[in-house]
Amino acid sequence: MNLRTKIVALAVAPLLMALVLVALAVRHQERELARREQALFEEAAMAQHRNELRSYVELAMSTLRPLYDAGLDDDATRAEALRRLSALDYGDNGYFFVYDLQGRALMHSRQAELVGQNLWELRDQQGRYTIQDLIGRAQAGGGYVEYQWRKPSSAQTAPKLGYVIALPRWNWMVGTGLYLDDIHGVMQTLDRQMNSNVSTTMLWIVGIAALGIGVVSAGGLALNLSEHREAEAKLRLLARQVVQSQEEERGHLARELHDGTSQTLVSAKLLIESAVDALHREQHNAPPTLGKALERLNQSLVEVRRISHRLRPALLDTLGLPAALERLGAEFGEEGGAAVAVTVQGPARELPEDVKTALFRVTQEALTNVQKHSNAARVRIDLAFDEARVRLVIGDDGRGFDVEATQLDPHRGIGLRNMRERIAAIGGYLAIHSNAGAGTRIAAAVPMPRPEAA
Repeated sequence: MNLRTKIVALAVAPLLMALVLVALAVRHQERELARREQALFEEAAMAQHRNELRSYVELAMSTLRPLYDAGLDDDATRAEALRRLSALDYGDNGYFFVYDLQGRALMHSRQAELVGQNLWELRDQQGRYTIQDLIGRAQAGGGYVEYQWRKPSSAQTAPKLGYVIALPRWNWMVGTGLYLDDIHGVMQTLDRQMNSNVSTTMLWIVGIAALGIGVVSAGGLALNLSEHREAEAKLRLLARQVVQSQEEERGHLARELHDGTSQTLVSAKLLIESAVDALHREQHNAPPTLGKALERLNQSLVEVRRISHRLRPALLDTLGLPAALERLGAEFGEEGGAAVAVTVQGPARELPEDVKTALFRVTQEALTNVQKHSNAARVRIDLAFDEARVRLVIGDDGRGFDVEATQLDPHRGIGLRNMRERIAAIGGYLAIHSNAGAGTRIAAAVPMPRPEAA
């Protein structure tokens, strides 16, 4: 991990940590607030239900009290009391019920089938004794009991809050109740709203986190791109300097060979020729070894000149790139290679040292590949000048090759990679097109430098 990535990571990590802590705190606070709201609502709703039930029972007792306080315990009086209670109801699910203290149903205005049954052993889904709990509360002075009972309007079992009192002289328990499923429904709605609010808040926090990370990452990417461009510019400059240094060393060696070694060989050649002439004037036969030495010396002189020329052709510095390419093509044909035709389009312009050197070396490398691999009969070199760029195209009619496979093979295509690197180092572009049996075409384009204003 580089330094830039570490800096971005150090910027993102605290941001994420802070947002996670904020998210956890917000979630906890919202849930606590929702629980308090639910508890307050439930408490208020239950208090309202208790007050209602107490009022309903007091209303029922105001109807029964004249009969009960009269001290009459006969069946007719009790029957009238049950009739009056059965006539009292409220809403779809509000009614009164009467049981004796042994658990037998005496009156149930909404479930007449229960009248006469002994429900002392009746249990709810949790196993609690429903009627026993109601009677126990009534005998203890009256009060509230929560239990499960069938709801008349839906025929479904629902939670219910009942209020019961006892009439000891008649051996009765009188009560009524309100179903609590409406409260539970509201509580579930509040819970869903709470979860929705929490989810929305979490999404906002996630969005803010993503935006923050995106901003930090974009900043880091911008810095990386800037650093990459700077590094690429430095590499190009370094590559230019390396190539320039190589060319300077080539030129130095070429001059040393031409001015030093070549002159020494010429001097030795002249001395041997003078010795041979002197022997001939004295009518002496020159030893055969002198002739062979002179022949080998001439060959060495030609080879030294050829090496000097290939290291750094003098024409490239004196007459420019077009003349150097024409001479290179001519030498290639003279050495037994393919016939080379060089054409120049547009008015030739003086090119910077690195540009003309790179284009010359690309041509030199291309002709070397033609000689080694192409088996071509003709090669065409086109050099075109215009206002915006200089373009070099080298094409042959050889057997071609698979460009992609050559580029992927690390042991092949070194010369092609060198071409690309040379042209890229001077800000140009090089394309290679080749097909089996259709020859090879190498095109290099380099932008022309703008002339500086006077």
